[in-house]
Amino acid sequence: MRAIRAASAALLGAAALALTAPTAAAVNNTPYDFNVTPSTVAAGGRVTLTAGGCPSSTTVTSGVFDTVTIPSNGAATATVDRDARPGAVYSVQFNCIGRIGTIDLTIAGGTASPTASSTRTATTAPPQGVRGGVGGSFDGMNAAEIAAGGVLVAAAATATVLVVRRRSTNRQH
Repeated sequence: MRAIRAASAALLGAAALALTAPTAAAVNNTPYDFNVTPSTVAAGGRVTLTAGGCPSSTTVTSGVFDTVTIPSNGAATATVDRDARPGAVYSVQFNCIGRIGTIDLTIAGGTASPTASSTRTATTAPPQGVRGGVGGSFDGMNAAEIAAGGVLVAAAATATVLVVRRRSTNRQH
């Protein structure tokens, strides 16, 4: 019986550790630097699109200009449609080897004031499954959270082993 209990405790600890590993591995931001300059432009104006660090060509799409292809580690320009709504915010989507990055582009003339640098609205991350039940409040994990989780799993495994050993020594005659 003692061997079965010890094996069960070890298996339970290994299962808890195995279930936490995919979460730590899933947090992988892309190394690519997507950028739109300027982030606010007048209708009919030009923007510069860059995709630093992307090893192949990057496709850039938006509802406010034609699809543009940026060469590897390069830049390209796009002309904003003349009929773009002043004050509207359009999403600019970068696609580098299936990794998607999104940046907002504001059309001048509305309530927004022009800025010289781009504003990122979403982190660039590989496509993942739906984050059901989190409510959109989950931004990812950092090293401190992963370390804290590892400490908690180790503490739970140690406590389980100690409880199982204490019970088995108390029942011996």
